[in-house]
Amino acid sequence: MSRKRYENYDHVQNGTSFSDMLRWNKERRSKKKDLTVQIPHAEQIEVQQLHENNTNSSITWIGHSTFLIQINGKNILTDPVWAKRMGVQKRLTEPGIPINQLPEIDMVVISHGHYDHLDFGTIKKLPGSPTFYVPIGLKSAFTRRGYKKVIEANWWDTFTYQELNISFVPAQHWTKRSINDTNTSHWGGWVMEDSKSSPSIYFVGDTGYFRGFRDISERFNLDIILMPIGAYEPEWFMKISHINPEDSIKAFLELKGKIFIPMHYGAYRLADDTGPEALERLTNEWNCLGLGQEMLKVLAIGETYWAEKNGDEEHD
Repeated sequence: MSRKRYENYDHVQNGTSFSDMLRWNKERRSKKKDLTVQIPHAEQIEVQQLHENNTNSSITWIGHSTFLIQINGKNILTDPVWAKRMGVQKRLTEPGIPINQLPEIDMVVISHGHYDHLDFGTIKKLPGSPTFYVPIGLKSAFTRRGYKKVIEANWWDTFTYQELNISFVPAQHWTKRSINDTNTSHWGGWVMEDSKSSPSIYFVGDTGYFRGFRDISERFNLDIILMPIGAYEPEWFMKISHINPEDSIKAFLELKGKIFIPMHYGAYRLADDTGPEALERLTNEWNCLGLGQEMLKVLAIGETYWAEKNGDEEHD
């Protein structure tokens, strides 16, 4: 029996061919990139404060698309990946917090099944006994490994975990973990809303720019946007699946968010751009548009952003 295959909005496909791969590899060999400069780590990691925090909302960037999010005493991880390698590529920057220094995790949200977003080697080391929220089609990958607290989501599904609403929203991407499973599970982002006046947080996941951002904005009042900005070069190859820094700002404005926190850059070399290049393009476009500097929160790896409902920092 054939397996269900999931699609993007408007049936947009990641239709790259073998000849496209050859063209990209040829271009890559001709490019000279400086990989000696990397995204900095925070000077101080607030591990003790994170363990003791039961009331304040916090967002700590572990690296790539992995965040530790705290909302009213709940510890949430997004796309947890502590892997030292991704394929043949060695990790460029160490995770912001060693995995054995995490507080006990209550929830894990997964955006999709690509290895840089779903690493079972990491998951088996997580402290606590988390509930996993995963895109539809991925549950079996967890249950056959012995995980029982797994909830599958389709686009626009909403769940409640101890007064926290978690909604799975669309993205423009694709997924594959083995030869025959292309797009047999879905992809998307997660919106987290708490009834105790904590800020709403939208973890965008992995995506190209698409009209779905406007639909998400119509359904949710969003405060903090965790937005990808990297793995976009060459753009003729990556554009469908990976948003570039300029379009990430366009999406943020369409989402009507209050705080922009960039992610998905600086940990793995998944494309030809570098972490510093992505960040430079982001800040240049931000300044060209005259957007408020207080809205852009560029985190060092391991840095924690403490937030209130209105998006202002409680403390550094």
